[in-house]
Amino acid sequence: RMEPDRGLTNVRKLNLPHWKRWLGVEHRCLVPVTSFAEPDPASQEPGGRVPNAWFARDESKQVMFFAGIHVPQWQSVRKVKDGLTTDDLYGFLTTDPNEVVQPIHEKAMPALLLTKEDTDIWLNATWEEAQHLARPAPNEAIMITSREAYGSSIVTTAGEPTEPSFL
Repeated sequence: RMEPDRGLTNVRKLNLPHWKRWLGVEHRCLVPVTSFAEPDPASQEPGGRVPNAWFARDESKQVMFFAGIHVPQWQSVRKVKDGLTTDDLYGFLTTDPNEVVQPIHEKAMPALLLTKEDTDIWLNATWEEAQHLARPAPNEAIMITSREAYGSSIVTTAGEPTEPSFL
């Protein structure tokens, strides 16, 4: 179709027929992250920008993974001026928020894979076995590590790359 399709990154409502074609093992991937952010209007200073609340496993920002979806060679019109393009698309599953994320984002949080077992199941199991991974992370598994304005850079004081905790 020649109508613009901006796409999306969040894959939710996994029971909809639209998503089923991409939930097989051949479309699953891991999205490595050390933290993720949600806008936090309640923490905005008068006259300032809306800060992001940054969530991580802990202050050292150990790696974790979003349950990702990869659709290679998708043809669509992303921008009218570019016309039909072929692109590799990526997204990640979201789920209901846990008690840490809910005060900031009441509708959703990423589906986090926190153990080697979780990543193995996500990459190799049938959908019937893997779908339980689209669940809120345990409350004790993540914390708010900072609140920073959008576009600010967050750099660890050590300047060291983060080491994977379970790979």
